[in-house]
Amino acid sequence: MSSGRGISRSVRLFSAFRVEQTEPDRFYGALADDSIALLRDWTELRDRVVLDVGAGPRQFADAFRAAGARYVPVDHDPMVSSVADGGVVATAAALPLADRSVDLVFSSNLWEHVREPEAVADEMVRVVRPGGLVFLSYTNWLSPWGGHETSPWHWLGGERAARRYERRHGHPPKNTVDRTLFRVSVAQGLRWARRQPEVEVLVARPRYLPDVAEHLLKVPGARELLTWNLLLILRRR
Repeated sequence: MSSGRGISRSVRLFSAFRVEQTEPDRFYGALADDSIALLRDWTELRDRVVLDVGAGPRQFADAFRAAGARYVPVDHDPMVSSVADGGVVATAAALPLADRSVDLVFSSNLWEHVREPEAVADEMVRVVRPGGLVFLSYTNWLSPWGGHETSPWHWLGGERAARRYERRHGHPPKNTVDRTLFRVSVAQGLRWARRQPEVEVLVARPRYLPDVAEHLLKVPGARELLTWNLLLILRRR
C-alpha cells in the first residue's frame, strides 16, 4: 500500500480543485495522475482493458494510455473530448459491452449525475471480469462541493442556490438539481457496495482526504458533511 496519501497530497489536490474552472488542465491532470496512483495499489494497468464510464476530460485518457492501458471511454455526449478521440457513445445505464468483458471499470464523478445510480453501478459490475476492479467515486450532495458550481449555497436548497447563481452570473448553472445533478449520499454508495453480492469492497474512504480519514465513514452525520467525495474500489468475485 502507498504511504504517500497524507496531508500534503490533500493540499495538492485541493489547490488544484480551486482552479477547476480557470485552469482545467491543471485540475484534471492532477486528478487523473492521482487516480492512476490509487489504482496501482491494487492492479497492474499495462495491457489491461479499462472502461471509463462517464468519460470526460482528455487528461484521463492521456494518463491511462501513458500507463499502458487499453483505454475505452464511454459517454452519452459525442462531443466530450476523450470520446471524440475514438470513444463509445452510450448511456451508462446500458453499456454496449458483453458480460465480464473488461479488466477495469473506472468512473469518476458520474454517480451524482444519473437518476438511478445503483442501476448504473450494477451495470459496471456486469461488464467487469471476475478478479477485475471497479473504481467508483462521486461527490455526495451534503459535502461542501455537493452543489458543484452553486456550492456551498446548495445547503440552503438546490433550487435556491441555482437562482442565486443565475443572478450573479447572468446564466443558469451547468448542473441543475434533479435534472443533471442528484442528491446522492455517502450512505447510499456504502449501502449499495456492501449489499452487492458480486463484489468485494477493497477501499471505502474519502477520495481527497488522507487515508486515515476513512474512519469518518463510521459516523453517519459527519461523513455526509466532511467526506467531499466517496471513493470505492471493488473487486468482482
